Amino acid sequence: MNLGTLIVGPREHVVAIAELDDMAAAELGPLLRDTARVVETLRRPEQTYVCMWSHGRDTRKHLHIAVQPVTAEVRARYGGLRSEQLQARMMADGDEPDIMEVERFCERARDLFRTINDSSAEHRS
Repeated sequence: MNLGTLIVGPREHVVAIAELDDMAAAELGPLLRDTARVVETLRRPEQTYVCMWSHGRDTRKHLHIAVQPVTAEVRARYGGLRSEQLQARMMADGDEPDIMEVERFCERARDLFRTINDSSAEHRS
């Protein structure tokens, strides 16, 4: 996937959203919102995809939710494709972002998640 894509997944082995316990389900919405905020703040995409993946070779494997920034530049690079066609082409092509850019993004994302968590803790107090 392109630079800025983050994956959200449960710590426990779960293969479907329907299998989440009440606590995990209650945590998922705010976590996805915060993850999308981080992606949008750092990458400024025209669109942010939030997609669930759980495919193994023959059966469900493990729940992964991709939070992917999609910019006009990304779409142009892949011939204007959107949605699952864009994601499938990206995975088939095997293009990977520069590792140094990924490391810089991850550091900035960690800082922003800390800020969001600190702010949420203040509001709970």
